[in-house]
Amino acid sequence: MNTFERKETRQEHDYVGDVLIPADKLYGVNSVRGFDNLSVSPLTVAHYAEFRDAFAQCKQAAALANLDSGVLDAERCAAIVQACKDVIDGQCDDSLIVDLLEGSGGTSTNMNFNEVIANRAQQVLGHAAGSYDVVHPNDHVNGSQSTNDVYPAALKIATHAMLAPLIDEVQKLAAQFDQKAEQFADVLHLGRTCLQDAQPMRLGQLFSGYASLTHRLAEELGAVRGKLHTLPLGGTAIGTGFGAPAAYRDAVYRHLGEITGVAYQAPSNPFDAMQNMDVFSRVSGELRTCSASLAKIASDLTVLSSGPVGGIGELKLPEAQAGSSIMPGKVNPVLPMAMIQLSFAVIGNDVAVAQAVQYGELEINHFEPVVASRIFDSIALLTNGIRRFREKCIAGISADVARNEAHLVNSMAVATALVPTLGYASVSKLARQSVNEGRSLLAIMEESGILSQTEAMAAIEKASRPVFES
Repeated sequence: MNTFERKETRQEHDYVGDVLIPADKLYGVNSVRGFDNLSVSPLTVAHYAEFRDAFAQCKQAAALANLDSGVLDAERCAAIVQACKDVIDGQCDDSLIVDLLEGSGGTSTNMNFNEVIANRAQQVLGHAAGSYDVVHPNDHVNGSQSTNDVYPAALKIATHAMLAPLIDEVQKLAAQFDQKAEQFADVLHLGRTCLQDAQPMRLGQLFSGYASLTHRLAEELGAVRGKLHTLPLGGTAIGTGFGAPAAYRDAVYRHLGEITGVAYQAPSNPFDAMQNMDVFSRVSGELRTCSASLAKIASDLTVLSSGPVGGIGELKLPEAQAGSSIMPGKVNPVLPMAMIQLSFAVIGNDVAVAQAVQYGELEINHFEPVVASRIFDSIALLTNGIRRFREKCIAGISADVARNEAHLVNSMAVATALVPTLGYASVSKLARQSVNEGRSLLAIMEESGILSQTEAMAAIEKASRPVFES
């Protein structure tokens, strides 16, 4: 904001003053105040295209509903609709200057969109931006609306849109785990509990568990996405709908459905819809669950690929980059580590969302901007992080088959497989002998004539198969 060429004078709430605005910008005095007072983060309301588009879609649907209701004439409606389309096309991003994390309860955000759309509509009709002599931000663009119903509606629409690519990435990750489960189906593997040798299993079974979990994560994200179809549009300031004509509410949902392709609907209780944001606790909770679950898998991969000499080394992860600036040849599991770190951020975001949902007061929740900021951040982190985790790590995992089998046959876990054949007491005694002498349990049994290597391996093979197969 260095060269100011356009002057706007407004008198609102006992504030009188001139604000100089660059002639090539479409924002107005309220946007400038919001920018000056409330810029605290590096992101504007245009940073996430889905949020920008959702706001413009609400304004477009409102203009068409106001035309149907006789509140707006055809010429103004057409100009506002075109302005909204220009916003969605990204033509006005440099005029959407309000901070995404602004603290005005969403009013600065709403007015930034109102002013930009009004000024662009003025231009469409051949009038100068800033005069508002034909299209006014409050009277026309914001007609039949309030910040209190438009902001949460746009927040829901944007979140619904952003969840789609995230769910797609989770489904692709699940399919990748399915493929790995099949690839490793015949690899004998030492199952561990409490990081101690436990029972024989197959490496493919481990990955089938990861696949099942990830499929479930995608399903639950899809279920919570479906809870975002109910919007507070038409409630205006507190849920009464005061300021909107009787025909407006049905019309705005009809037009919004045509614009977005999603069957959004009015709430059964408009006061509940205005007061409460519990659905975002649920959305954030599923994002937290997704991140924490995938972090657990990432931690497993870090442990199982540890080494290459002093660790477990049963899995080989793709070598992404050098792991040290001082230790030559060291390669770290950076992609699983990144997935774990990402989960810390998402869990932190969930705490912020929970606090914001809790501290809504009476008829509205004025902490919606922090919910928007944290929800969008979590979705973006997960979408991008999961894609890289799948493409750069999971797809290229290989197994050290010999090492997997050696760890199993030389472990105490073999004892469990032999209990049905020899009995618990006998196997327990042999197992302790194996530990005390530092020798393989299978070697001791073969030397003692108790069980041949072939018979022992057959028992291990049987034990590694699931008792209940689908």
